[in-house]
Amino acid sequence: MFQSRSPVDGQHDTPYRLSKEGGQVMTRQIVFYRHLLHSLGTLALAVAILMALRAHPVVAQEVTFSKDVAPILYESCIECHRPNSFAPMSLINYEDARRYAPRIRSRVQSRRMPPWHVDRTVGIQAYENDYSLTDKAIETIVRWVDDGAPRGDEADMPPLPQLLEGGAWLLENKFGRPPDVIVRSTPYDVIENGQDQWWGPTVPFAGLEEGRWIKAYEFKPSWPLGLRVVHHGHATLRAGGRSIGIAHYGVGKRYETFPDDVGMLFPAGEAAVTWNLHYFPVGVGAPQDVVEVGLWFYPEDEEPTIETRGEVLMRVDRMGGMPRGGDILIPPHGQQVLQGAHVLDQPTLINSFRPHMHMRGKEMSIEAIYPDGRREVLGKVSDYKHIWQISYQFALDQKPLLPKGTVLLFTSVFDNSTANPLNPDPEQWVVFGRRGVDEMSHMWVGITELEQEEFERLIAERKAKLVSQQDQGGSEEKR
Repeated sequence: MFQSRSPVDGQHDTPYRLSKEGGQVMTRQIVFYRHLLHSLGTLALAVAILMALRAHPVVAQEVTFSKDVAPILYESCIECHRPNSFAPMSLINYEDARRYAPRIRSRVQSRRMPPWHVDRTVGIQAYENDYSLTDKAIETIVRWVDDGAPRGDEADMPPLPQLLEGGAWLLENKFGRPPDVIVRSTPYDVIENGQDQWWGPTVPFAGLEEGRWIKAYEFKPSWPLGLRVVHHGHATLRAGGRSIGIAHYGVGKRYETFPDDVGMLFPAGEAAVTWNLHYFPVGVGAPQDVVEVGLWFYPEDEEPTIETRGEVLMRVDRMGGMPRGGDILIPPHGQQVLQGAHVLDQPTLINSFRPHMHMRGKEMSIEAIYPDGRREVLGKVSDYKHIWQISYQFALDQKPLLPKGTVLLFTSVFDNSTANPLNPDPEQWVVFGRRGVDEMSHMWVGITELEQEEFERLIAERKAKLVSQQDQGGSEEKR
């Protein structure tokens, strides 16, 4: 039976009763009919609204290539997807994009393109070089394809961005000049056989009369074949009795610019550069391939106060001893998890991280364990792809500032099963090795080591900025 409940005589959850004062009597039946009439009125109103919407339907605006899709491709895709580049197709004009529309839809909806493999559910999410698409951009592309990929009005086409010529220095526009110094490897004939190849010459260099501070570097494989065959590489400067990793490259990471007032010292005197180049040609060779590294210096009268080592290799596998890397042993159709820890012996600013595994690599994370026991995941790549070697560069105000004694904990996960689309042969046992079909595990971490005074200053500045932002937010809410 229907019961309407309301407080009566100081009680709650009690059915309506007859009035003790002899006033108006409210029976349960009256209450029932009042509610019925109210419900019918609400229903009538809902029906009227639906009829009005049906009479005046909302017309969805057509999504077209010219007006909606081209701006997305021009901003996020055509640096690689253009004629004569290393990408498999150009997406500059409508005809090409229309031809590959189903593939584009699949790649962007699964977030395989543009390549960005950071886990969106854990760790820091603000990066300087995040070129992943927004949810809205993905929705736009998917809808465009589902609606038949219409061209739209040519007048709506955005202007084509000014693209650098193939082989140009990417940082030249940023600094307004070519590199101050260029070092080159000796030529190497990359054989078209799809097998790993290595080239490690040491090349003498005239050196500098006076030491200079490096502000940025760019690692430039030859155009366009070199970009297709160089998987990753390193250039180590040997000068003034020091060995300095002046440049590191991976597919997806061409250059690095140090923060203001941070630099890497290039010592004076005669020098040599040792190259460590890993070629992985797939269906293409590159005769007499030469790799270049360009360096941009601070002005001669400007000396940064903080010296950086740039990217530093931090291992997860042991790599040494007998057998070498004996901790990597992945069974057929199996998985393995490895962890490595590194203690920071002085305060440190983390600029970036770049995981490195091979074809069985699945995911890798970097975590900070603070001296007081707190733990924080700084970043995690949950969909690692060996074909990409992206350096994930934290946004300026999000770069982790870690005190002395912090432990950096790295966790690597390998997948030797058929669920791994890059797995060449899940029937094999997998051990440590340089080849792509073998395994290794380390992370290149961009670090700047700080003095305690500098660390405390940066912490204070960051806290003050955070308080200021909170105060501004509170003021906005009061308006």
